[in-house]
Amino acid sequence: MVNYKNNLKILAIIEVIIALLMAIPTIMSVVLKEQEALRGFIAAYVAILLFVAIAFIISHNSKGTTFQRRDGYLIVTLAWVIATAFSAIPLVISGSYENYSGAFFEIMSGFTTTGATVLEQTEHLPRSILFWRAQTNWIGGMGIIVLFVALLPTLGVNTTMLVNAETVGPTKDKLTPKTKNTALILWSIYLGFSVLQTALLRLGGLDLYDAMTITFSTMSTAGFSVKNGSIGSYNSAYIDVVVTLFMLLSATNFALHFKALTGRFSSVLKDGELRAYLGIWSVTTLLITAALAVTKTFPSLGQSLRYGAFQSASIMTTTGFSTTDYLLWPSFAQLLLFLLFFVGGSAGSTGGGIKVIRIATLFKMGRAQMKSRIHPRGVFQVRVGEQTIQRDLQISIATFFGVYIITGLVGSSIISLGGGDLATSISASFLCLGNIGVGFGQVGPTGNFGIFSPALLWFCSLLMLVGRLELFTVYVLFTGHFWRR
Repeated sequence: MVNYKNNLKILAIIEVIIALLMAIPTIMSVVLKEQEALRGFIAAYVAILLFVAIAFIISHNSKGTTFQRRDGYLIVTLAWVIATAFSAIPLVISGSYENYSGAFFEIMSGFTTTGATVLEQTEHLPRSILFWRAQTNWIGGMGIIVLFVALLPTLGVNTTMLVNAETVGPTKDKLTPKTKNTALILWSIYLGFSVLQTALLRLGGLDLYDAMTITFSTMSTAGFSVKNGSIGSYNSAYIDVVVTLFMLLSATNFALHFKALTGRFSSVLKDGELRAYLGIWSVTTLLITAALAVTKTFPSLGQSLRYGAFQSASIMTTTGFSTTDYLLWPSFAQLLLFLLFFVGGSAGSTGGGIKVIRIATLFKMGRAQMKSRIHPRGVFQVRVGEQTIQRDLQISIATFFGVYIITGLVGSSIISLGGGDLATSISASFLCLGNIGVGFGQVGPTGNFGIFSPALLWFCSLLMLVGRLELFTVYVLFTGHFWRR
């Protein structure tokens, strides 16, 4: 049975954390004298206060002793929805967004690290609103629940269930015996990298505001930008290189960063997923660079490499930044970028998508199946690097892949009913599901989701949530077994 009162109390506490983090842009709105933005933040605080007060009144005598797996799925899903619902209030009350549908979509895009936007222009908006928009990227990158577990006591909750329901990838790396300590380590590494990137961007001539907002969106592999032209607005090779490096670092399993920081370099180098991840990016970058060079899309080979490396990293890591309009590139280069839609980052990273470990496993499963056709009585292990993928995990990966593709195709069909062309419908669906943020057609690097109706924006918001929580955490809520005693 679902423990509704205890779950409500936890959701209220999570919303308090979100409110505390919202204090930063709220203070900015006061300092910068952005009165409309300040009014929006105050409205959000009033709404959050009412929700928290009602939640604590209802759950004042709750007990956490009956916490079960289904409670974990419900808490995680509702935490993301409720956080988005309240965090979108400043955007619409301030007048920055025309309606609540667009504001909700934007913040869901932020928390899920998708980076898709309904905005055609951003630079005219209040800086505090844009800062909050980028900050939602950073919060969602490592995870709302992981932050809750890192900062607060367990409150009678099985935190392992919560974290497993939120963290991405088919494998879960527990860095320490205690889930709370693991969460603290992950957030510490995440914060450390964020400080380092901000410092490097400052060295490149950016002011603190631009450096921090870029870092928020890079470390979370999200892609929101305070500039109309995304990273291309800075027209700096140095900025491109720094952002490319940190996109790749952010989409690498954070357990490997922990191992590297603790001196276990050999195990990092032997990691099969990391080698596949870097291999796919490197090969794709070289092929795109060659295509750009042959067609003379850019004046020099160096520029072809610069833009090819950046855009392939941006799509593969599901960040969604852009430095140029790649829809003007040769069709071969565009095809390679589209194929990266179906790769994603590493398990245990901030990257979205299907995940490299799943793609590598599927290829190894195919190879094992071909061997079994020749040697029917043979037993063939599926290994990615030094990791043996057990049979139950293989089935889980194959199931995930099938459901992922079906979800994306159904999403494409629904979006097409709204009048989108083929390229727009397919890429809009899969970029939301994979939390990629930028696609093709009318949602390409120069487009946005403002072309869609409010109904489609709500549907795309659902796709982003489903993709960020890896399908089944959300889908299980719609089954009769979940609600049955």
